[in-house]
Amino acid sequence: MVETGKVKYLIIGNSAGGIGAAEAIREVDRSGTITIVSDEPYPAYSRPLISEYLAHPCPVEKMLYRQPDFYEKNKIKTILGEGVIKVNPAGHTVALASGETLAWEKLLLATGGTPIFPPTPGSDLRGVFTFNKLDDARAIDRFLSQHRKKVRAVVIGGGLIGTSVTEALVRRGVEVTIIEMKDRILNTILDEETSDLEAEALQRSGIHIITGHTAEKINSHLPGEVSGVTLDDGRSLPCDLVIIAIGVRPRLELVAGSGIKVNRGIVVDRRMAASLPDIYACGDVAEAHDFVIGASRLTPIWPNAYSGGRVAGLNMAGARARYPGGTAMNAMKYFGVNIVSAGLTVPPDDTYETIINNTDGIYKKVLVKGGKVAGLVFAGDIEKSGIVYNLMKDGVDVSDFKERLVADDFGLASLPEKIWREKLAGSPPEDVEGITGVEEPEEAIIGD
Repeated sequence: MVETGKVKYLIIGNSAGGIGAAEAIREVDRSGTITIVSDEPYPAYSRPLISEYLAHPCPVEKMLYRQPDFYEKNKIKTILGEGVIKVNPAGHTVALASGETLAWEKLLLATGGTPIFPPTPGSDLRGVFTFNKLDDARAIDRFLSQHRKKVRAVVIGGGLIGTSVTEALVRRGVEVTIIEMKDRILNTILDEETSDLEAEALQRSGIHIITGHTAEKINSHLPGEVSGVTLDDGRSLPCDLVIIAIGVRPRLELVAGSGIKVNRGIVVDRRMAASLPDIYACGDVAEAHDFVIGASRLTPIWPNAYSGGRVAGLNMAGARARYPGGTAMNAMKYFGVNIVSAGLTVPPDDTYETIINNTDGIYKKVLVKGGKVAGLVFAGDIEKSGIVYNLMKDGVDVSDFKERLVADDFGLASLPEKIWREKLAGSPPEDVEGITGVEEPEEAIIGD
């Protein structure tokens, strides 16, 4: 192996968490060497936009998460298109797939997640794809461009990834069937009512949804090419294209046997520090603090990755930063239905109070426990969902006005004067009014 000089800050991952960390490091340390390594060959791009890319292919430059000169301006060396295969905490090195070894003083693992790809017979056929990164969208685009006839697709998985790729495929003129193992789509992030609203919107757009079943086999009539899917009940669905969108799991293979503490993801504290010295983790790969449940868990969403990356970067550079915690949070508009969900959407036991307003096509639901908001789901009218989200994030006691949270005329003025004055004094308008702009989440709290 060839070993290079020691890098002060080594960041594995070039998405939201890695970029957030690099920016935070440069706020504290203007000269320390930073290297970002990524197995993707592109500058940082907005991963939530890959469905837009599939719907309307465009130059990669239009998807960039930062300006093209970001790396040069911040004196960041990049090693793109090169994977890390092993972390050696004792030697403060990582091994690249090329055989090169990089030495580091501080390391951030922002490796994200990898698609869950079950060993289904036929999953190696031409026409089977996952949908997790830009190269996936580009590969599906090439496949569609080579087929002049109307393409039929089966999407295995009815979660966020499956729904997102379905909308993109429909916009490309593809006939889509979704297969979801559970009894409803988007079941991990929505309650039954909003899941049904979304399912109805998909069905109005001509999408066939099959719930309570799985794909047992991917079939082929012509050698090497997809011809259909056989379900676990024996039904056969003809198709030309299969998207496996069951979900993602943290990319943990490079820390296997390293001694870094791992549960479902890399376990980190409120500084985003892992269990071994000088190592940090953030984003989809990290189990970080959830302010709703008061414990650590995986919350693989873009804004939490960025916020966690900033906290990690500040601590790596010698500042003192504490992760305020994230939680599950999703804002979506698939097939014309606006939905925002955050925290818990279904009460896990009878200690939670559920407050609902379901009238005239507008659905608002808030979960309260111990006087504090524990979760929300808004559909149709989501304008004031950000106020409720911030009450939840700040741990405000809403006991005296909880019924107002779902009222048709609810707004900042509906809150007790002391609370709304604090909100106006301490939060910029976009933080008070909504959480739908998730590209640039709130910054980390600096302090003890």
